[in-house]
Amino acid sequence: MKPIHTEKAPAALGPYSQAVYKNGLLFISGQLGIDPASGKMPENFIEQAKLVFSNLRKILEATDMSFAQVVKTTIFLTDLDNFPELNQLYSQNFGEPFPARETVQVSRLPADGAVEISLIAMK
Repeated sequence: MKPIHTEKAPAALGPYSQAVYKNGLLFISGQLGIDPASGKMPENFIEQAKLVFSNLRKILEATDMSFAQVVKTTIFLTDLDNFPELNQLYSQNFGEPFPARETVQVSRLPADGAVEISLIAMK
């Protein structure tokens, strides 16, 4: 197993890797809407979600992969009322066939984020 780290995405908030790669599979840990340059998270859901997708993209690029190679996503929202906006951003980043996914509402996320997404990609 090879740990993956890029300075272009926020550092892990705990004792875990941004991602790990093994046997053609990339497992990206849950990403929050943290700006990697400032370390800050915007208050607005849309801005957080845009940063989540940007951070995921940067980690994928660190392994010469893209959203086209993603096979599974897991999405955590603190408010399912944001589901339509999330779907709009999701469809802008992923094309058909869309990856398998689940989306769940949770009571709280690290750093009080509004959205967190993890994914699995395959070379």
